[in-house]
Amino acid sequence: MNQDQQPFVPAGFAVPRTLLADGFRLEPLGAEHNERDLAAWTGSIAHIRATPGFVGRGWPPVAGMSAEANLADLLRHAREFEERSAFAYSLLEGEADGDGEVIGCLYIHPSREDARRVVVSHWVRSDRAALDTRVHERITRWLQEVWPFDAGRIDYAPR
Repeated sequence: MNQDQQPFVPAGFAVPRTLLADGFRLEPLGAEHNERDLAAWTGSIAHIRATPGFVGRGWPPVAGMSAEANLADLLRHAREFEERSAFAYSLLEGEADGDGEVIGCLYIHPSREDARRVVVSHWVRSDRAALDTRVHERITRWLQEVWPFDAGRIDYAPR
């Protein structure tokens, strides 16, 4: 980072490692989610590509990817989380600790076009589509209550 750049989150900010909500929870996306994450998104490619925030982005890849390539992607997300440069969370079913089914993902990162803006997106599996609005509402509240971002700087596609 050069002198003109600001960190994505302030140095003293304790980045949340979880969110417990009504029927779901978030935890940092990592290697331990590989098999469940891969199954979650590959079974919902068309649904995710039609989800607000993902339309026209070219993700997920229509052809899918290998477990090894998905693992590399998860390790990149985990590295960004630890570096505090972007934050990816696995969206898991249930509120209790433990394995749980991966039912989606949440991404929080600086905009590529304007580093002062925050881009937030999430997806849920097609068989959990009914949760999408509730997840969006709860994450929106969490961003306002916990995160250090001004609401006017957050780009999070409405539902």
